[in-house]
Amino acid sequence: MRFAIIAPPVPTQKWKENFERIAPHIPLLIGLETEHPEDVVCVMVWKQPKGALTRFKNLKLIFSMGAGVDHVLSDVTIPKHIPVCRVVDPQMAFSMSNYILMALLNHHRSWYEFKAAQQNKHWAQFEFIERPVKVGVLGIGHLGRDAANKIHHLGFPVIGYSNSPKETAFPSYSGDQFEDFISQINVLVCTVPYTPKTHGLLNYQLFEKFKEPTYLINVSRGAVQVEKDIVKALNTGLLSGAFLDVFEEEPLPKSSPLWAHPKVKITPHIASLTYPKESTYQVLDCFDRLEKGLPLHQQVSREKMY
Repeated sequence: MRFAIIAPPVPTQKWKENFERIAPHIPLLIGLETEHPEDVVCVMVWKQPKGALTRFKNLKLIFSMGAGVDHVLSDVTIPKHIPVCRVVDPQMAFSMSNYILMALLNHHRSWYEFKAAQQNKHWAQFEFIERPVKVGVLGIGHLGRDAANKIHHLGFPVIGYSNSPKETAFPSYSGDQFEDFISQINVLVCTVPYTPKTHGLLNYQLFEKFKEPTYLINVSRGAVQVEKDIVKALNTGLLSGAFLDVFEEEPLPKSSPLWAHPKVKITPHIASLTYPKESTYQVLDCFDRLEKGLPLHQQVSREKMY
């Protein structure tokens, strides 16, 4: 029996160190090269090459090294009987919701205008307003709800939207109530998972539904947004600004107009961080439960893609 990690170098090294410390009795393969692929029963993956897992004929479990699983489920070569699990870590929600709060508060308090004033050595004491914000969180699953709860407890008006009704501490909408949701906000926080239904969701047609210029914060997936439409909406005034952590192509190409746009803030897909120690315990627990025939806590629905 052998486990494997198939991922870019930086997360691979951190996961390797924790796995070997926590489970030294389980042989660990790094990458795809092995003379005995039949020994591999569990793989931990992040953006693995499509078709790469077909060589592991005795594979029993696939574990995504992040909350997203689109990189796994989009690989049609993976047999459907193999369960796919993902990281569900309170620390990830803590990191993401704090990132969202940072983006929201910097917008609310005109931080970037004051930063520009500092660079010009200008004392802009009464020049920039405390912007009124009406926040809408699109996607109130585990991560989105945590962010919305924090925004709510800070006293900001916040509403949420999800496919199905949810009991929340703040007003929330679902199903055919999307128009009601989108018409009330001037800050849109996107935390939806990537699925075929959410592909290209953040587009110009959606932005035209806003009742006033709206600030966009996207921490979901790059394929959820249409970047040329974001640029167009910024230039036409439908969007008042954009704080983006994910992109259609990553790393973001140097040719992208987003880099130099004065109303765009960019971070390199770091809104939510995975903690390898906790995640390693989750991998081991999932595999143990699988071997015992018990339900898997972090198993992903292939139909819902989350």
